[in-house]
Amino acid sequence: MRFGNLQALWFLLLIPLATVFYFWAFRKKRRALAGFGGSDLMGKLTSATSWVRQGTKATLMVTGLFFLVLALTQPKAGMKMELLHRRGVDVMIALDTSMSMLAEDIRPNRIRRALFEIEAFIDYLEGDRIGLVLFAGRSFTLCPLTLDYGAAKLLLDGVDTDTIPVKGTAIADAIRTASRAFGSEERKYKVIVLITDGEDHAGDPVAAAEEAAEAGVRIFAVGVGTRDGELIPVREGGRVDYMKDRQGNYVKTRLDEATLAKMASFTDGAYIRPQTGSVGLRQVYQQISEMEKKDLGSRKYTQYKDRFQWPLALAFGCFFIEALMSDRRKSVGEWRGRFQT
Repeated sequence: MRFGNLQALWFLLLIPLATVFYFWAFRKKRRALAGFGGSDLMGKLTSATSWVRQGTKATLMVTGLFFLVLALTQPKAGMKMELLHRRGVDVMIALDTSMSMLAEDIRPNRIRRALFEIEAFIDYLEGDRIGLVLFAGRSFTLCPLTLDYGAAKLLLDGVDTDTIPVKGTAIADAIRTASRAFGSEERKYKVIVLITDGEDHAGDPVAAAEEAAEAGVRIFAVGVGTRDGELIPVREGGRVDYMKDRQGNYVKTRLDEATLAKMASFTDGAYIRPQTGSVGLRQVYQQISEMEKKDLGSRKYTQYKDRFQWPLALAFGCFFIEALMSDRRKSVGEWRGRFQT
């Protein structure tokens, strides 16, 4: 026996409360009748009322409440084994976590918006394996390829521009790290979703894209930012300043669309331009969903059958009987030679 909603067990606290209420109500009723008149008189006046039947009706109500709570816990019993087939592609998301991703030309800023849309992108996937690579001055694999979408989203919670202490933007290194993470000699079914502003400070990203193309990897470059650029805010102790270079000039980060588009074209991928308030990952998913899929394996899983119907039926049965049941006792009296029930 398993339960799908154990939180509903808190409603069991209503049962002792209901029991105490009925005891209090019956006691108060008896005291009110005793104060109304003598015991002999009140016995005659209430002779048609059955205290046993009233107690039975109260018991039915409390019992029905118990079965109703039991139904709310969603009990499951009995099981069957099913074979689940997975088909999809391998998707590595490479996310830029450099300081330029703090720019606020996309609200609330580039990296917060990208993280939000990556979570939504993971929710779109159906059978595709997902992996995560973070990069700034260097890159590393945050999450290897997995079908556990919940675990991948959980790992995103602590990501920010301080995750990688080495400053800079090494796009070429990120592409190579993501390509190695596929771990397969197949020349298809492999996708890198590169999310960055395109400003590279180390290596040759176009050359890295050519290497990825030779391995059968398609790159979907997602540009984050605007062509006009934006200053990079630096917050210290509640005070907001903007990043400056060594000469004391303010640094403005701009979206390098030309480099991103060139990388994507070498791999038969696509460059996704940023939209108003969005980085366009929904478009990436639409293109990935049209790609040829591979069999990612099969596995057996156990499915339990819902059994909430039984306690729910018992609960309604108790309430139905209580509603039909009278609290008056059956009496037989003689009147003019005939019996009356």
